Amino acid sequence: MIARLLASAALAALTIGVMSTGPAMAQQGKLSGDMVKIGVLNDRSGLYADLGGEGSVIAARMAAEEFGNKILGKPIEIISADHQNKPDIGANLARQWIDQDGVDVIVDVPNSGVALAVQEVTKEKKKIFLMEGPATSRLTGDACSPTGFHWPYDTHALAVGTGQAMVKEGGDSWFFITADYAFGHQLEADTSVEVKKAGGKVVGSVKAPLNSADFSSFLLQAQASGAKIVGLANAGGDTITSIKQASEFGLTQSGQQKLAGLLIFLSDVHALGLQVAQDLVLTTGFYWDRDDESRAWSKKFFDRYGKMPTMVQAGSYSAVRHYLKAIEAAGTDDGPTVAAKMKEMPVNDMFAKNGTILPNGRMVHDMYLARVKKPSESKGAWDYYQILRTIPGKEAFASFEESGCKLPK
Repeated sequence: MIARLLASAALAALTIGVMSTGPAMAQQGKLSGDMVKIGVLNDRSGLYADLGGEGSVIAARMAAEEFGNKILGKPIEIISADHQNKPDIGANLARQWIDQDGVDVIVDVPNSGVALAVQEVTKEKKKIFLMEGPATSRLTGDACSPTGFHWPYDTHALAVGTGQAMVKEGGDSWFFITADYAFGHQLEADTSVEVKKAGGKVVGSVKAPLNSADFSSFLLQAQASGAKIVGLANAGGDTITSIKQASEFGLTQSGQQKLAGLLIFLSDVHALGLQVAQDLVLTTGFYWDRDDESRAWSKKFFDRYGKMPTMVQAGSYSAVRHYLKAIEAAGTDDGPTVAAKMKEMPVNDMFAKNGTILPNGRMVHDMYLARVKKPSESKGAWDYYQILRTIPGKEAFASFEESGCKLPK
């Protein structure tokens, strides 16, 4: 009898042990540091602050809140820092976050030069990098990473959209005013390819330092070139300044030249006002007023931030949400494991429908060619874009084979 009781007790203990290592415990025990720590690294005080900045932090928080700020039973923590548009500062912050602060994923990082530096750190450390702010197509090309993901747009998609559209409208000669760093160089290069492919030609370009206060000499060179299209291969504050000064110079008033803002954000149009920005043609990965789902999410964002979201801010929500879903599905926050799971799963949310992720981390989704409305066409605040056409994802983005990425397929 005693032997039978001891055997029953041993069996019960064994059963409890098996149960304790089953799915319930597995949900609790596979996160490094007993939490998921998200680091939003961006420009919080300079020329790219409005397009990402605190708005990207709020968007990441909104994604975490959908999970109750917990994943696999553990807390989600979100921190942020300003990279000051300096690659060395960005890389050092990324390394400190990963090595000392337990950050599992880095988010946003506008400024392609900074993003290329951070990508090297996250690649070395096997951590996820979710890129919403940078533009250069190199991030999923020759500088690709197995744990890097490029979300809302890139220089290839911008070139396909705006570049081709302007040539088809008769803008067959181009002069570029280009931001003098990785992003601007790549945007000019990618757009030049698409312009020539559509039957146009490039007659010249000039490089402008980042965060320039005076574009007058560059605009005079553009005016003297006689090009039908002046392509602005810049972004954020530089785009705003160059468009304002082009208006003051009367660059487009003769009707002989048009501006092509190759990377324009909703925040830029808001800062410029419709009187100055009207009729600009642009390519975007997101517009708040696209459909009921985008409007509903954007209203929640507006209530938190006081502004409608840019495609960078909306992309930050979408990418973080997809990352958290992948952790949930994989049962771990291990970088390579989560990366593989993210690439398996379609992206379906208010940002993208049936988005797919290529082996190089490029998220492929529809882009939109838009025109900025005239003041008389706008129905109210933030009613800025007329969507001219949807650009299918496979048309907008380079295929994995075309990208130049050397990762295995």
